[in-house]
Amino acid sequence: MVKDVIETHVEIFDDYPDVLVSCPARFNLFGDSAWFFRDKTIAMAVNLPVYVSVSLRDDMTVRFVFPQLHEKKRANVSTLKFRKEDRWANAIKAMIFAFQSQGIKMRGMNITVYSEILPSAGLGITTAIKIASAAALRQCYGVRMGDDEFARLIESGSKLFLGALMHKSDIFSVLYAKKHCCVVTDYQNNTWTQVPFHFDNCVVLLTDSRVPRVPSWDEERLTSPENYLLLGELKTKRQGVFGGWVYETSPAEINEVLDVAGEDVRKRLAGVIKEHKFTLDALESLHTEDFSQFARAVNHSHDLMRDVFTLSCPEIDWLVKRVQEIQNVPPQTAQTSRNPAAGSRITGKGFGRCTYTIIKKKDAAEYREKLAEYDRIFGFHPLCYQVESSGGIVFHRV
Repeated sequence: MVKDVIETHVEIFDDYPDVLVSCPARFNLFGDSAWFFRDKTIAMAVNLPVYVSVSLRDDMTVRFVFPQLHEKKRANVSTLKFRKEDRWANAIKAMIFAFQSQGIKMRGMNITVYSEILPSAGLGITTAIKIASAAALRQCYGVRMGDDEFARLIESGSKLFLGALMHKSDIFSVLYAKKHCCVVTDYQNNTWTQVPFHFDNCVVLLTDSRVPRVPSWDEERLTSPENYLLLGELKTKRQGVFGGWVYETSPAEINEVLDVAGEDVRKRLAGVIKEHKFTLDALESLHTEDFSQFARAVNHSHDLMRDVFTLSCPEIDWLVKRVQEIQNVPPQTAQTSRNPAAGSRITGKGFGRCTYTIIKKKDAAEYREKLAEYDRIFGFHPLCYQVESSGGIVFHRV
């Protein structure tokens, strides 16, 4: 792949790259709604790399190319502007803007983005473009900064240039990625932790359902200061659990505190509390290598995304149910609920399009066969990637 990136860069720009960086895709396993409430997110970087190559120019022009999209863009270092039609190139411009905001003088560049997975899949590809391009710029211009400062720079570029909040877990899960590990972001303390992922007899499958994404995640209604304070009243310190606190478990007390919120918001705030429990259950199972407990937390979390947050859709639910049916007992029996043999959940940017499935190796082929049936029923041709946990940023020789 490295050779292909270099050859593409040379063919398009007639110039060898000065720097070539790759950055992994990633997906969230738990806690997607956690950031605002100072909760926890579990994410995994995977071996679906995004490559960014950069060669310096003698003028102030920046030329971008994304060969898999058959798109070329152009900008000027001295007059960077956000343009809606530039889409993926705006992510790189945001990083250039971030470095310039730090007083780093820059010149024109030729930049190639190379990825077999497109940003529309919602598997952290845009995040990978940002981080890979920021790493390439840091290398090109000899900027010295620690990882913490580097993470803040990426975050600020996204906020100031794109007007978009970039969650810390998106950055941490890539920047501190390690093979055979997940990265847990604790928003309470703005810290990250690597947690081993050692279900060796299982595989991870990411499925892009190819369903058009329909906006349904009304996050702004949930993430208000009033709601933050309400959930804060239900937090209790607890030794022996990750992060040192849990939510109140008494339904009566939960209902009493949340009663001032509207019915829909109250239901979703209660959902945040449940997702916190599923996240803690998953963390415990990762430490004890209890796959049934982990899969149970995954399946319960999907039910929550579907029923409480209304983020799923019939196509996604069909895929998740097929995973349950692969198990050797009917999907809704008590035995399956207690000891599931696989877990599947909606994930991806904006939800509504991708699933992750963690399944026994012996059952992976059967799941793939179900995808042909999905194509016949819904008319969408799904893409399925068998992935492994990955390390983070890699600099390649050119």
